[in-house]
Amino acid sequence: MDMPSDDLLKGRVSRTGQIYHITTTTEGRLPLFRDFTMARLVITEMRRLQEQNLLDSFAWVLMPDHLHWLLQLNGPLALSTLVKVFKGRTARQLGLLLPNSRSIWQKGFHDHAIRREEDLRKIARYIVANPLRAGLVERIGEYPFWDARWL
Repeated sequence: MDMPSDDLLKGRVSRTGQIYHITTTTEGRLPLFRDFTMARLVITEMRRLQEQNLLDSFAWVLMPDHLHWLLQLNGPLALSTLVKVFKGRTARQLGLLLPNSRSIWQKGFHDHAIRREEDLRKIARYIVANPLRAGLVERIGEYPFWDARWL
């Protein structure tokens, strides 16, 4: 069951220096990122946000229809604003590749603020293992759209 986006915002706190695990999906769970060019556009934008020092990326995996991303906010943008910027930039670029105008990303996103006692490497392993659990590959090295600081 999809949660209304207003419900997702309740209790959301955004802090510079906080590490978050975010998940966002494509509209209608369309597998847009099976397409190499579309996937690379998203990855390029993720790296651009890091180069702009808006975040530090610890781990991510871009699945055919969603993104898992472990990141730390560097400021000055709040988490919801950062995700909005990311989605807006990628939607404009991806829209140029799609024949009919459509929404790219589902409204809202899920986030989990990482607590100090949580093991970042364990969370990163969980994130990058998504293609294995989904049966897309037999070894993570076979999947092209992921990265992790420690692996």
